[in-house]
Amino acid sequence: MKLAIYQVDAFTTELFKGNPAAVVPLKEWLPDQTMQNIALENNLSETAFFVNDNNAYHIRWFTPSVEVPLCGHATLATSYVIYNFIDPYAQQITFESRSGQLIISRDNSIIHLNFPENIPDKTDPPKILLDAMGIDPVEVLLNKSFLAILADEDQVRQMKPDFTLLSKLKEDGLIISAKGKSYDFVSRYFVPNAGIDEDPVTGYAHTLLTPYWSKKLGKSDLRAYQASERGGEVFVRDLKNGRVQISGKAVLYMKGEIEV
Repeated sequence: MKLAIYQVDAFTTELFKGNPAAVVPLKEWLPDQTMQNIALENNLSETAFFVNDNNAYHIRWFTPSVEVPLCGHATLATSYVIYNFIDPYAQQITFESRSGQLIISRDNSIIHLNFPENIPDKTDPPKILLDAMGIDPVEVLLNKSFLAILADEDQVRQMKPDFTLLSKLKEDGLIISAKGKSYDFVSRYFVPNAGIDEDPVTGYAHTLLTPYWSKKLGKSDLRAYQASERGGEVFVRDLKNGRVQISGKAVLYMKGEIEV
């Protein structure tokens, strides 16, 4: 069986920046293990698969080791593929997913993701988390993933966590963040227990970061930067209705074909 495959750099206007995702359009779902094997072979943080059923889109995301319930950058990449190669006249796309309905729109080259928010609550960090970070955070919050607020942007950029220790956490991963110098806030995201030491630019992480920083800074619209080695710019909006808007651009790296 021959399948089209696209590789898209999300949350960037520059090739080789942002977060790369593979996108595989399907007529019907493949066996779960086959999709997992394709994601492992791609060896990207996420591979998105989608099925178009009479313009009702269904989407799933796989890391090299597991299926995940939500992925922002791979949804942005999938939307880019649909807008540019599947349905160039579409303005709004609705995805059905394990995280509910995801509503996508666009404004010229900017793609907007309407996602459910995840409000983190303060928690007492486990010792293994503090040992993995190697520094004391200002505060630690939790909603599936840990969110550690650091003193400043430099601490975020310079952190070298112990991935062996982080991989032992039962939670989904660790987001670190601080108020930015030229952006409203900066962040990084580590998920070694899902096969990703550091995810370059993460839409999902901003479903926690947006409500936190919106309340902290007293504003709904924020400019954010995920300070990984590749780096990526994210525009977010707290919609105040249990949803957040996560926006960015994308560029195509590759269009090809695979055989399974």
